[in-house]
Amino acid sequence: MPSTRERILTAAYDLFYKEGFARVSMDAIANAASVTKRTLYYHFDSKDALAAAVLAHQHGYALAHVQSWRDAAARTPAAFLASLFRQLDAWAAAPRWLGSGFTRLTMELADLPGHPVREAAHRHKLAVETWLAEELQRLGAGSPEELAREVALLLEGAMTLTLIHGDSGYIATAARAADRLAAANGMMIEDSAS
Repeated sequence: MPSTRERILTAAYDLFYKEGFARVSMDAIANAASVTKRTLYYHFDSKDALAAAVLAHQHGYALAHVQSWRDAAARTPAAFLASLFRQLDAWAAAPRWLGSGFTRLTMELADLPGHPVREAAHRHKLAVETWLAEELQRLGAGSPEELAREVALLLEGAMTLTLIHGDSGYIATAARAADRLAAANGMMIEDSAS
């Protein structure tokens, strides 16, 4: 059985993900977690602190989700990149998909550079980019850090534009751009997302 703190974090993440930071009240979070408001404030002294804790809690799950996109059979950087975009396309096709919760919460707080949510999102996105670089290096890509940064931009842009336009064709476009990057790096992506 999850602890009270875990119930609060799970309920808050679900609400923030579905409705956004600004539209969710502490009352709604307490209600969704089946705790009193007093209990909620015992664990988290503010909505800002709660949101930062939510993202810190979700980091491991979200990073594992992205890492699961790696096809274990991928033996080349090209196959690795192809698997990323195929899995992104499959994730975006899920009912009620809303993109990255880290990105969505950060965008709501874009005018607050020191906000703890932005710091948590920064750490998460940096961890994803670091993992990409490690995988690309392991698979023999040239300039793995630079390629990882380019791929991170393509993944993030594809998610954001797919969410904005409701058109997963942006993922296929990002996959083709990754294909061109791979070709420039001397490796063609096999079976790009279409």
